[in-house]
Amino acid sequence: MFENALLIAVAMATIAILFRPWLNQSRDWQATVTPLASIIGSGFLVAAPLLAHAVSSWALVAIAGIVLIAYGIGGVIRYNIRYAEPLLDTVSTCSNHAVKLMFSIERFSGLVLSIAYVISVAFYLRLLASFLLRALEIESEFLANSITTAILLLIALIGKWRGLGGLESMEKVAVNIKLAIIASLLVGFAWFDINWLVQAERDIGSRSVDDWVYSLQLLAGILLIIQGFETSRYLGAKYDAEMRIRTMRYAQIISAVIYLLFIGLSLPLLGDFHDSRDETAIIELSAMVAVVLPAMLIVAAVMSQFSAAVADTAGSGGLLSEFSRRRLTPEHGYLLVAGVAIVLVWSASIFEIITIASRAFALYYLLQCFVALLAARGRSHFFQSIGFSLMAILLLLVVLFAIPDGG
Repeated sequence: MFENALLIAVAMATIAILFRPWLNQSRDWQATVTPLASIIGSGFLVAAPLLAHAVSSWALVAIAGIVLIAYGIGGVIRYNIRYAEPLLDTVSTCSNHAVKLMFSIERFSGLVLSIAYVISVAFYLRLLASFLLRALEIESEFLANSITTAILLLIALIGKWRGLGGLESMEKVAVNIKLAIIASLLVGFAWFDINWLVQAERDIGSRSVDDWVYSLQLLAGILLIIQGFETSRYLGAKYDAEMRIRTMRYAQIISAVIYLLFIGLSLPLLGDFHDSRDETAIIELSAMVAVVLPAMLIVAAVMSQFSAAVADTAGSGGLLSEFSRRRLTPEHGYLLVAGVAIVLVWSASIFEIITIASRAFALYYLLQCFVALLAARGRSHFFQSIGFSLMAILLLLVVLFAIPDGG
């Protein structure tokens, strides 16, 4: 009973802080919330069991490596905000071939990002359906796909006839509730670990990693769990470059701390997940800590997945419209996004969708490395260029060799 009361109190206190006017009215916080919400969205729900299955007790080391790579990719995006964007704005009056090539790569990367968003929408809503059915204690692939299809059609129709503005207003509320529940989850896991440490027998239940090449391919296939920071790149109409650079860094640091704490604190609970994986396994993990946590997580999952799907549908529809030079309206773009996502949901498992999305985002980040290398031409940024080249090689390996978790 004490644990339940403590976790509810933590959640309520966090919500009270997050809804304080001084925080909600802070432009820095508003610019931080958008990338932060994406980074700790769906990935947070599936990270622990996927990492445990891929690398066993090396999960903490793996997530540390993943967030470091993510911060490096974020550095590429931040460089492009500062140096590439001003050049891209001059493309219509500039005769420089490097700038024109950069513009072409940037446009193509926008198309790739829109496709990545389509795939992530399928993932978000398929995960939402899994959590809903888990709450009802129902296991049915057909029913999960049917629920996902129905929600996709709903979003597409509302976007087509009414626009997505009304649905998008849910995003900030959903983010605050999700952060509050994450705070409770971390406190709950810490409380569990303290009690675990005083036990006579303490066993994390690790297993050896027999094939590190295979495990690294699995890790490459879950790059999606740290995606989201790139949204700062496309907030230029609302925030200036320096604010977007600063707040993207805040979002990545905050999310890195959350991921490291979550995976580190969950290690004593992961013993049963080294040999199997389940997209809703976090429910089982949380149930070991406190009775109230599974219900809280289901609420967080449903709200965050729906709001993330709406945001990515809006982003993808807009990017497709921009790439088609407005021949495709955003409203028709929403219908296209929903249609492709429905096909994907019925033709691939959720773990295959995660890997496809990871490869799509890796390709987008790879193209952004090329943009950064072109932007660095003529500048004394030798070490940055070396870093961009190394990151490009790493991302190319992800695109070519990432594989889904086969169970």
